Parts: sequence; structure tokens; C-alpha cells
Amino acid sequence: MRNAFADEIVQLASEKKRLALLSGDIGNRLFDTYKERYADRFLNCGVAEANMVGMAAGMALSGLRPVIYTIASFLIFRPYEQIRLDIGYHNLPVVIVGVGGGLSYASNGGTHHSMEDIAVMRAIPGMQIISAGDAWEVRAGLRAAYESGKPTYLRIGKKREPLVHKDRIADFKIGKAIPLRDGDDASILASGNLLPFAKETSETLSRQGIETSLHSFHTISHLDEELLNKLFKREKPIFVIEEHNRNGGLGTAILEWANSQNRDTRLIHRLGAQNEFFHRTANQTEARGMLDLTAGHFLNRILEVTS
Repeated sequence: MRNAFADEIVQLASEKKRLALLSGDIGNRLFDTYKERYADRFLNCGVAEANMVGMAAGMALSGLRPVIYTIASFLIFRPYEQIRLDIGYHNLPVVIVGVGGGLSYASNGGTHHSMEDIAVMRAIPGMQIISAGDAWEVRAGLRAAYESGKPTYLRIGKKREPLVHKDRIADFKIGKAIPLRDGDDASILASGNLLPFAKETSETLSRQGIETSLHSFHTISHLDEELLNKLFKREKPIFVIEEHNRNGGLGTAILEWANSQNRDTRLIHRLGAQNEFFHRTANQTEARGMLDLTAGHFLNRILEVTS
């Protein structure tokens, strides 16, 4: 996903002359092409994330359109006050790109885990949140975030995530989920790094005679209410898959919406991680296995409910 971001930011900068890229001392070689072409619109802010957020806010107030980029756990938790007050409070058009969302950097230990980032960003009024499911959603999400002119958190993975979409997404819209499969027995709503697992699970269920609809629910802050209304009217189970703690993520957002609309919240099944710190040292694949964030676990859980 990060390579897709690096490529797309170059293309976007060629079209948008006010775009400026700020990096938190990572991705130096990743952005070589960008720096060669737009050196006057690139700043390496060093290991000083709070300063970087403040700089981006000042640039936005001066008429520029900054995009800030670094590891998600350091970009969200460390400078949260600056994101809230400098960007959120003033409703500034800053795109906040957190690379390595979820367990992408699991092998670096607990400091690099980002399993509560969506929860805390959802608490900032007006903050848009896009959790990209593959490289094509990274590209489309970046463009949509920039064009919206609103503060946006774009959460992306790290590298080698499987592609779900075949090509560039022409109709990507903030607040509008992307349909991937049709099915009447249950619904699967997935966001972020686990979208490929959700697709695999839906296909396996189909081979076993259980047809599930599958949607990429990439926008978490502005829910696709039209789709949710349709799904709840079916009165069939709705499974929410995300590489995030169950508390505060997409599943919680949908529960809150359902409660406000007097919908049957018993239909919702949140397939995220327990709201606990993960103290093991493991790579992303191993960590997912320990936290029941695998296609096999999702399959078993859905079978338990639907059988």
C-alpha cells in the first residue's frame, strides 16, 4: 500500500500545485521521485510528529494543502492534542496518512501497534476516516480525501497486501461502501487490511452453500446509511471485520448508528480484536493468528451464527 501511496502522491502533486508532502523521518527513498520533481513541496520533519502536525496546520491556514505521512502509531497517539486542536478545531484541509495501520509493524513490538487509532480519531468532530482495503483504495482514498477539503485520516497498510479490486476505482466516494459480492444469507462489512481475508471468507462460504454479500466499508466516520438501512431490513446477520480493537472501530460505529435508528443491534457481530494490549513479539501474520484475525477464524465464527 505504501508504494501505491508514493506513486499516487506524485501524480496528484503534478495536478495540484498547492499540495505539499510532510514526512516524519520515514519513506526517504520511497519519496525519491516526489523529491526529484517537487523538492520545494517536500519537508522531512524528523522524529517530531507534534511539530509536523503544527506545521501542516500553519501551511493549511496559509493556503497550502498539506499531506502528512508517517507510521500510524506515532502519527496519531503522540501528537493527538495537535491533531485535535490545530487541525480538527479549525476544520483544516489536511490529509493525515498513517502507514502500517493495525498490526502491520507487529514485529517491532507494542510501540508500533495501531489498534486504537480509529477509535480516537472518531472522537474528533468533523474528522473523516478512510481505512483502505488494498492499494487501489489507497489511491482512490488519497484523491477523495484531498478533493474533500476536510481533515481526513487515511489509514493504510504497509506492503504486499493482496489486491481486491482489479483496477483503479472510478466511483470511490467518501461515505459510500463498495459492493464486492451479492448474497442473502448474511452480510460481511470489511475495512482496511483485512478486506482480502473477508473476500476469501465470503468465497469459501459460497462454496459451502452460504451466500453472503460483501462490501468494502472503507469510510468509518461517515457511514453508508443507505446500505445499512437495506441490510438491517433483511434481518440477517451482519459481520464486521477489521484489524482494530472491537471497541471504537467500525463495528462500534455501526452499533451506535443502529441504536440511534432503533435497529436490532443483535444482528451485528464484531470480528475485531479483544480490547487488550498484545504483549507477544510476532510478525503480522503470527499476531493475526493469536488474535483470531484470520480467514479461518472468520469462517468458523460466521458458520456458528448462520448454521
